[in-house]
Amino acid sequence: MAKVTIDDITIEVPDGTSILEAARIIGGDIAPPAMCYYSKLKTSGGYCRTCIVKVEQGSAKDPRPMPKPVASCRTTVMDGMVVRNITSPENLEARAGVVEFLLLNHPLDCPICDQAGECDLQDLAYKHGEEETRYQFPRREFEPEDIGPYIKLNMNRCILCYRCVKVADQITDGRCHGVVNRGEVSQISTYIEQAIDNDFSGNMIDVCPVGALTDKTFRFKSRVWYTKPVDAHRDCPKCSGKVRLWYQGEEVLRVTGRKDQWGEIENNEDGSTAWICNDCRFDKKETKDWVIEGPTHVNRRSVISANHYEGLAAIKADTLRMLGSQPHGVKVDLGEGALDPNNE
Repeated sequence: MAKVTIDDITIEVPDGTSILEAARIIGGDIAPPAMCYYSKLKTSGGYCRTCIVKVEQGSAKDPRPMPKPVASCRTTVMDGMVVRNITSPENLEARAGVVEFLLLNHPLDCPICDQAGECDLQDLAYKHGEEETRYQFPRREFEPEDIGPYIKLNMNRCILCYRCVKVADQITDGRCHGVVNRGEVSQISTYIEQAIDNDFSGNMIDVCPVGALTDKTFRFKSRVWYTKPVDAHRDCPKCSGKVRLWYQGEEVLRVTGRKDQWGEIENNEDGSTAWICNDCRFDKKETKDWVIEGPTHVNRRSVISANHYEGLAAIKADTLRMLGSQPHGVKVDLGEGALDPNNE
């Protein structure tokens, strides 16, 4: 076990734990943002540099500071290590520079992008972005393309985080896309015009942190804050069957995997990742196909909480009545503090 101090909070973690994972154990704003790292995908991380931190003391045995910010997702903790994230103005300034680089070619598509409201880059730009860009050269431009029957690729928005490539490599039955070319002209593309079509390809949409890969069955149908997320499950022979249904009225607009507070797909009871198959994602869009568990908990910091209804007894009861199912163990009592605007 190793003791590490992050922003003046000391915790003990197993040897080999990354600084990022240690910070996530503490939670809150102490945890650095991550655009390319995904704990469920092997070898992810180290590409975007948004998770950089300042190491003031390398370890108890070698107290020298590290000379420059390091990627917390790829740096393991050492016993006695002292790390600064949000308590270091220099580190926040460096992160703002990283965000500026990510936005060099990224268009202002938020008003028309389906990822708006649940976009990691949008959140980063709000916290660290500048009002104006200093970039004076032409931006990269690509035409949107269909890379499969269900997926639309907007390469203009891609930040080359490699998450979709990792998904295709590790959980699908054959990868036919990847990063082609080098440097400024690098892009995600299919090989030899092959379309992406396998049972788990839709998970690439879930892991994309921006609006580069979008669900063609949901495009332009609604804003995410106009929908109501509900947790549900079904017995599926291919996958976990644990999903999130996004309702507008009585219509299921889309089906996604369940994400945790870090924007990653949740785990099953046995510790495996609850990836979902394309049948559950694209073909099962009626309430009768699912066992409704109840409303999804929405953090008050999310724009989706504009229509947040969890904890409101009357609205919850109406929702469950509309869906025709009662979840197990869900109470419809109003509850103390349920109407508190600061309640999460």
